[in-house]
Amino acid sequence: MPGCGKCLASGPKVLVQRRPDVITTTEWHAPVIWEGTYNRQVLEKYYKRLNITIGLAVFATEKFVEYLQQFIQSANKHFMVGYNVIFYIMIDDVTRLPPLELGPLRTCKIFSRIKTQGFQDAILIHMKNLEIHLIDSMQHEVDFLFVMAVNQIFKHDFGVETLDRSVAQIHAWWCFTNAKDFPYERRPRAAAFIPVGQGDFYYHSATFGGTPNEVLTLLQTYHKGAIQDITKEVESTYEQHLNKYFFLNKPAKLLSPEYNWDPNFKTPLQIKRINIAWQSEML
Repeated sequence: MPGCGKCLASGPKVLVQRRPDVITTTEWHAPVIWEGTYNRQVLEKYYKRLNITIGLAVFATEKFVEYLQQFIQSANKHFMVGYNVIFYIMIDDVTRLPPLELGPLRTCKIFSRIKTQGFQDAILIHMKNLEIHLIDSMQHEVDFLFVMAVNQIFKHDFGVETLDRSVAQIHAWWCFTNAKDFPYERRPRAAAFIPVGQGDFYYHSATFGGTPNEVLTLLQTYHKGAIQDITKEVESTYEQHLNKYFFLNKPAKLLSPEYNWDPNFKTPLQIKRINIAWQSEML
């Protein structure tokens, strides 16, 4: 039932027990998903009857194409098991596409990167491409869409506990640090500016998601802010724009660092299970 994300997004309440060692609910009452804080059986019962389709969009361009096979293989095994899934792969050289074996309920769509006039920044080009494909086709095919960096490996199930209207990923590098140290954009001239003393969490650009309409709004907001910065000769990172967006538009659900942990870090006691491992070192 693609296109019905609005009626699906609220879903049942997921938090079933407290984790006194971590933050499980934000000041705006959004759940933060950690291992042991949700009842997957309740969630499965709710979403199974809706026959939903979830999209997973990933960019495999230039040197990052080397990560694609292990990303898709691990996602095929662990991403939304038992549900209809469409993998959207955006690639600049189709001849470098590795062989991909998909399981039941999984399909894959390949998009060549569209050249956009006037854009030099690679991420801006990527996100404009995603925006185009989302408008043209994706929004009609899926109920929820996740956008992920390709240099990640799924280790355990990434399931329906992650679904909501808008979903943000807490950055593992900054989760257990003081908010004053977050690398927000602090220059007032920049579109991504967040004043000192403000901000909630620092979000990782490796994963975000939600309903197609919410993802589209985020992409269009980023595009507008990035173009505004170009005219002012200010350059903020895509991740800083993402953080500004979620600062103004609070995410409905937050994923804990268990959904994107860097194995190069010593794993603290708060991390009970690593669902996705972030590959911060290039192959």
